[in-house]
Amino acid sequence: MVTGATGYIGGRLVPELLAAGHTVRCMARTPGKLRDHPWADRVEVVRGDVTDASSVRAALEGVDVAYYLVHSMGGGLGFEDTDREAARTFGEGARAAGVGRIVYLGGLTPPGVPEEELSPHLRSRAEVGRLLLESGVPTAVLRAAVVIGSGSASFEILRYLTERLPVMITPTWVRTRLQPIAVRDVLRLLVGCATLPAEVNRTFDIGGPEVLTYHEMMRRYAAVAGLPKRLIVPVPVLSPRLSSHWIGLVTPVPAAIARPLTESLRHEVVCAEHDITRYVPDPPGGPVGLDRALRLALKRIKDAEVATRWSSASVPGAPSDPLPTDPDWAGGSLYTDVREREVNAPPEALWRVVEGIGGEHGWYSSPLAWAVRGRLDRLVGGVGLTRGRRDAERLRAGDSLDFWRVEEIEPGRLLRLRAEMRLPGLAWLELTVERGPAGRSVYRQRALFHPHGLSGQAYWWGVSPFHAVVFGGMARNIASAAEATGSTSAAEATGSTSATGGPATAPSVGAGPRRGGDAARPAPRSWLPGRPRRRGVRRR
Repeated sequence: MVTGATGYIGGRLVPELLAAGHTVRCMARTPGKLRDHPWADRVEVVRGDVTDASSVRAALEGVDVAYYLVHSMGGGLGFEDTDREAARTFGEGARAAGVGRIVYLGGLTPPGVPEEELSPHLRSRAEVGRLLLESGVPTAVLRAAVVIGSGSASFEILRYLTERLPVMITPTWVRTRLQPIAVRDVLRLLVGCATLPAEVNRTFDIGGPEVLTYHEMMRRYAAVAGLPKRLIVPVPVLSPRLSSHWIGLVTPVPAAIARPLTESLRHEVVCAEHDITRYVPDPPGGPVGLDRALRLALKRIKDAEVATRWSSASVPGAPSDPLPTDPDWAGGSLYTDVREREVNAPPEALWRVVEGIGGEHGWYSSPLAWAVRGRLDRLVGGVGLTRGRRDAERLRAGDSLDFWRVEEIEPGRLLRLRAEMRLPGLAWLELTVERGPAGRSVYRQRALFHPHGLSGQAYWWGVSPFHAVVFGGMARNIASAAEATGSTSAAEATGSTSATGGPATAPSVGAGPRRGGDAARPAPRSWLPGRPRRRGVRRR
């Protein structure tokens, strides 16, 4: 059984376990988030929460090996207590269910440093590992430092810092030695732990073949990515807290997640042993080195094959209440903004625009308003708009999408997003596509807000004057984009030519064929949301 299958490591571990011939069960608080994964029909999915003893015990029945891959990264005050109780609950449930082994992925702690001097998150990881080792179930605790792979938080920080800042004023922790490990080596070792002998109950340090500083890692990334040499100037004044806010401004990783990662670099994190090879031998050629790990990650990003991202896991504290489907919902006030437009394009063309929303394509209205809202969210500790998308063209349930998360998707018909920005209430954005008469479509857009208290009421009435610009413009421009795309695709299908005599060409989202057909989407940044495109758009 795999816990944390909706997260970065868990979502990649499941297919590796299946490929190794194991039968897999996934425990998730929201099973629906797993349904669109390519391996979903090959696993058993059960509802459960590691803090709920009864659901843990039920999920562990009949399980031989249990992977514990959950933690409260960025969980705010009290996260250590939550992690402690969850580990105890899981360990007790595993022992009661007769589980043969627990496997846990934690953080590498520096030898000789007292636990009270560690960062709170690293200290909590160590405590969780210790509690699982004491659970009475044979446990393997793998301790890693920096994990390098497409979509990992550590890689995203390294990538964006290096790409966006040719000259960097950096904190002193960039001189700290560490031992990064490629995500594929982490997965290989996790899979190998499923067959450890029963008497093995211990921690294992895991790392790649190189020990280097973060400063060297940034230089190596620049070289692999073909960037000019970066100038890096360390200064002693940036504390982990300040560093996390600095990272939050430059990278998509918010300060709440960046801080524990930077705090862990206050001390040298290098493997003290490599005993895991006694049970899981290194592959031919040895573990993946840093340069190859970076090349593999960059290729995955270029090919749009990022299976999971750091944002795959839910944001701690994000709302989990169900969407109120009854207009006379009994849960309190429910404010809505509803827009509907008839679109002169087939439903397939309209859906491509809807599914491609967000990320580089933007939100099709008032880019300044969206940018300001994203910045304000980051300032108050939210995720902002910088998370982007996992895939530029396709969405699946559970995907993060800027400061939204895909709560429901019915391909070709419905996209429902749940807000994960900081709000005094709960919010959803629902986009639907229906077939209209004579090859036309009907686009419906519904924004919903359930306020919390007086502040929530004040928020709604404070922003409602801008809805005509933001939501009205969004509906108009999505319709226009679909009509432009639909007309261009139709022209291509009939082999017609443009008014200038040249072939009619569709806007492209990138080189190479597109999955799911050749009909084009609006090109990223080819027009600013809220401004009409000059080519192929019918003005209303």
